[in-house]
Amino acid sequence: MTPQNLMLLPLSTPKLSIGCPILDHCLGGGIACNSITELVGESGSGKTQLCLQLTVRAQLPPSHGGLGGSSIYIFTEFSFPFRRLQQLGNLYHASYPNLLRLEPLEDIYVHGVHDAQELIHVLGDIEAFIAIDHTRLPVKLIVIDSIAALFRSQYQTTPADLKRRSEMFFNISGTLKGLANKYGLAVVVTNQVVDFIGPHYGVNGVRLGNLESLDTSGRRVSPALGLAWAHCINSRVFLARHEQSIEVDIRNAPSTSICSQTHRTFHLVFAPHLAYASAEFVIKKEGIVGVSQ
Repeated sequence: MTPQNLMLLPLSTPKLSIGCPILDHCLGGGIACNSITELVGESGSGKTQLCLQLTVRAQLPPSHGGLGGSSIYIFTEFSFPFRRLQQLGNLYHASYPNLLRLEPLEDIYVHGVHDAQELIHVLGDIEAFIAIDHTRLPVKLIVIDSIAALFRSQYQTTPADLKRRSEMFFNISGTLKGLANKYGLAVVVTNQVVDFIGPHYGVNGVRLGNLESLDTSGRRVSPALGLAWAHCINSRVFLARHEQSIEVDIRNAPSTSICSQTHRTFHLVFAPHLAYASAEFVIKKEGIVGVSQ
């Protein structure tokens, strides 16, 4: 491996397009394979919407921004949004009738888990599942939505529990990175946020990535699971949302009406070889779409 080849390495990594040139540009072309990308944000910020979108787009051939593969979607809380996924599948099939099968959901494998130990067991089953090659398309995307839900109440804040939790982080991330590198997968995990209170920038005074602080819905927040988990991922994307009150004139009404409008922003917090980038986006019927400035 020469220095010249090393410089070319990031450019040769396959990437999964989000389907929006604006957001793909923030990521240097899309979600990178052979690594773990985290989507972090509060509830309603668009994390799950983006994950669903990626599972359908992964089936497209590389010439159209996909990976030509199937997806495994592991959900850890609430019920899985099958109806929304079906809607996205139908829309994408209508847009790419010759590239996607009539039922795109048949190439998305969904599984629910309830704790971290179960996830480790399921990841072992996934490796066997991929190796046996039973799927019509090779598995090219693994989604975990969300990683934080598995640790929310299982561990206390005692030194012993924190140590066990960190060991579990490295076990899970190590397995995911092993799968990503062995099979050329993209791995996407979602994470939640917690309120951050303190005088310092970053987390515990340590700045992680391109942003000194994360703000959403008028709150200063930090990603859940702390510094130990931050060292387990390769890239972090922060999805922020802000409510803005606007006056709307209503015909024949004596006064204006106050309505609430949601603004969402996509921030690349850190990623190998990429500088900070951000873009506003909206959630439409066809998925997440960046907004030109």
